[in-house]
Amino acid sequence: MKNWAGNVSYSTARILRPRSVGEAQELIAGAETIRPLGTRHSFSLVADAAGALLSTEQLDRIVEVGATTVTVEAGIRYGELSGALHDHGLAVANLASLPHISVGGAVATGTHGSGVSNTSLAAAVSALDLVCADGSIRRLGRGDADFDGAVVGLGALGLVVRASLDVVPAFDLRQYVFEDLPWPAVDTHLDEILAGGYSVSLFTAWTERGVDQVWLKTTEEQSAQDSYFGATPATQPRNPVPGARWENCTEQLGVPGPSGERLPHFRLGFTPSGGAELQSEYAVAREHGAAALRELRRLGPVISPLLLISEIRTIAADTLWLSPFYERDSIAFHFTWKPLATDVQAVLPRIEAALAPFAARPHWGKLFVASPQGLEAVYPKLPAFRQLREQLDSSDKFGNAFVTRYVSGAGPQLGM
Repeated sequence: MKNWAGNVSYSTARILRPRSVGEAQELIAGAETIRPLGTRHSFSLVADAAGALLSTEQLDRIVEVGATTVTVEAGIRYGELSGALHDHGLAVANLASLPHISVGGAVATGTHGSGVSNTSLAAAVSALDLVCADGSIRRLGRGDADFDGAVVGLGALGLVVRASLDVVPAFDLRQYVFEDLPWPAVDTHLDEILAGGYSVSLFTAWTERGVDQVWLKTTEEQSAQDSYFGATPATQPRNPVPGARWENCTEQLGVPGPSGERLPHFRLGFTPSGGAELQSEYAVAREHGAAALRELRRLGPVISPLLLISEIRTIAADTLWLSPFYERDSIAFHFTWKPLATDVQAVLPRIEAALAPFAARPHWGKLFVASPQGLEAVYPKLPAFRQLREQLDSSDKFGNAFVTRYVSGAGPQLGM
């Protein structure tokens, strides 16, 4: 069995698919080693397992809808959840670019959308039910001593079977695309550009032409003639991935619609992103965003030939220990690579060296080459997470080579 992109072949063919929380508890209690598996959208080896993989694909129910929270099973996909919430007059405050990903997997790896005031998807979690190594359930809520350590848990503490998420009243957004934003405008006005809407994404191939597309998601209607810091309005729907079909993307040209149908870039029923691809992402503190961008521009000639597209987004700070946005408002630089594993592996050290002065934090579910020591330097709560893991999984039931290397700080170098 492979991951979504096909770059990871899981080390086990034993895939367990419980249909209930009780069945999941029994399977975990009886397993020697086991790892949670969501929608298989991680490009790193974070979800790999030597023993068994426990898929949450059939744990996909909405448990309870309240006035300010919704409780769901971990396997539900955000696109399905958003549609159901809209029927109740509710919404989650933000979504990632793909609605295809599950709540459990996205939260566990610190996945996010965009917006200067919008936190990661994990920061919307107000409580979770964790199946521990002995099959028992431990409930943790916001404010509990271990809660901030357990939310972005990499599947290394147990299986999250249910999560309660903050919700807001349903709201509509309009989506506009602008093209050809020149680099001088980005260099001078980066913060303003990224703060110009509810959610803003910049797409670039790191060539001298500048930013190829600006995706602006906003509550405000824009004039069809207005430029955006020098970028011109697109007159037809676009796909941010060059050559990909625009029909795969959410509606544009300012047509208002529910936030759940505008915040993602891609539609639930269609091929997400470019399909055959690899991904990496690094987050830096927002105040270093412009300087980090200039360093990446210097690498444009070596980055661009390997790219499908790159995306620049903002994320507000949270308090979750292993979140890339722990205690700092951030700008994230995302790279969607062509499926050229060897070439990508060779360029990642140069990107990480360029971003090192800014204490860049790699996304746990995407490709990176940082050492365990390097990760501990930029994730200051990693030692505390290590201690929490020793408390909750002293038998290493939920471990794998990725966890051994990057959480425990031991083990061999991992490939892609």
